[in-house]
Amino acid sequence: QVQLVESGGGLVQAGGSLRLSCAASGHTLSSYAMGWFRQAPGKEREFVAAVSWSGGTTYYADSVKGRFTISRDNAKNTVYLQLSSLMPEDTAAYYCAADLQLGRPSRVIASYDYWGQGTQVTVSS
Repeated sequence: QVQLVESGGGLVQAGGSLRLSCAASGHTLSSYAMGWFRQAPGKEREFVAAVSWSGGTTYYADSVKGRFTISRDNAKNTVYLQLSSLMPEDTAAYYCAADLQLGRPSRVIASYDYWGQGTQVTVSS
């Protein structure tokens, strides 16, 4: 069983930055792709970013490209999402997810096997 715990969310002004962390336990995730998704109130959960097991391949949603950076530290079994130049429309609960099927990182929610409980990011204008 994999447990994923996100942290680092909070309230920030537009233009500010946050770094989200996702710590895994119960399973070594160094062989698997990881992703970040977000869900705003009244909206569907959407893809934000994904990273391959090595960190060498990353994908981003067009809405965050150039502002967010996904990375991982396999020695710490942790994945990060650096959020910069934040905008009010980035306000959402952010979730990390693990894809235990070996392969390229995915933008598809159904590809992911385990999810964290989420961390709230609120951006004020």
